[in-house]
Amino acid sequence: MPYVVRPADLADAPAITELLNAVDLIEIGRPETDLHTVEAELKHPEIDLSQDSWLAFHEGRLVAYGLVWEESGGERVDADHYVLPDHQEAGQQLFAAMEARALAKARENGAARAVVHLHLNVAPTLDTSLIQARGWSVVRRYHVLHRPVDPAEDRAPQVPPGVRLRACADEADRRRAHALNQATFAEHFDFQPRTYEQWLHDIGAERIDWSLVWIVSTEDQGDVGFLLARDDREAMGWVRGIGVLREARALGLGGLLLRHAFAAFAARGRDTVGLGVDTGNTTGAPGLYARHGMTVHYAVDTWETVLG
Repeated sequence: MPYVVRPADLADAPAITELLNAVDLIEIGRPETDLHTVEAELKHPEIDLSQDSWLAFHEGRLVAYGLVWEESGGERVDADHYVLPDHQEAGQQLFAAMEARALAKARENGAARAVVHLHLNVAPTLDTSLIQARGWSVVRRYHVLHRPVDPAEDRAPQVPPGVRLRACADEADRRRAHALNQATFAEHFDFQPRTYEQWLHDIGAERIDWSLVWIVSTEDQGDVGFLLARDDREAMGWVRGIGVLREARALGLGGLLLRHAFAAFAARGRDTVGLGVDTGNTTGAPGLYARHGMTVHYAVDTWETVLG
């Protein structure tokens, strides 16, 4: 089939959102991509859309979308790729362009190779045999979890003596939440350090309701954990990040933060809360979420290729 391929721009956000929701419908049974999420991706300060994005059209319809970006300052490069099932050829055209650009970006950083990661649903619209032939393989699995919430059952938990739970009320608290995010996620697979300003962009700070971002502290240790939630997804309330410092992980603070978030979303009229977790996480997070009633909504694999 003949395809027209060109870079994306911000005006393409509605068409990209429509494509991603068509993919969602096939992969997870319902559309869950919001326009503002796509717009934020296209506005990423470390992306030059003229070189780092690709749209493939067939007879005027958008059928594939690709994006690459780099946050490591070295060899690690990230990619997004979406394609409709009947247009695998377009998907492969985008892969060739994405791989070439990823290697160029890594070499611009002085790296000899590019290590590229791509997240795909475990049953994607992409024919994964085609990228296996290109040298891609699965290196990690993530679960998107969800849980129903109800205002009659999910009430704000009692905070134990010696523990304080506060919302991010000012700039100092926001910077503290960033520091806790960086410290608690530093051990995680594929972690990339981010400055405060970069983190603000990553979380879409212009849309964040900071009353849904909490810091937990103890009398003995001070601030030891955080939870960042957001209520701007149509599909469900979302926990964007939760972490407790290693030295405070046996105090039940992760569960306290989680129950507090459930209660807050239930009080706002939400009926479902979701989050993502690395199945290889060694901090005990998967078990924590299971104990609090969260179940698998769908699974995502991290695919990797090494170019150079």
